[in-house]
Amino acid sequence: MTDDAAADVATLSFEQARDELVRVVAELEQGAPTLEHSLTLWTRGEALAARCEEWLVGAKRLLDATRPADAEG
Repeated sequence: MTDDAAADVATLSFEQARDELVRVVAELEQGAPTLEHSLTLWTRGEALAARCEEWLVGAKRLLDATRPADAEG
């Protein structure tokens, strides 16, 4: 993936990344016309999945930080 594509993924909201990931997976399942296109889609999908995970980990950290200390154990 190019630096521009990676930067593009880094700016996506969770919902944008998730929706695009759904489209990428659907296109991969249908079968891309070439191996090169499949690899491009796969790489984009990996980046999108990582972006979604970043959002989810961040949300978990926020929730954990707001949880009372006595509720943790």
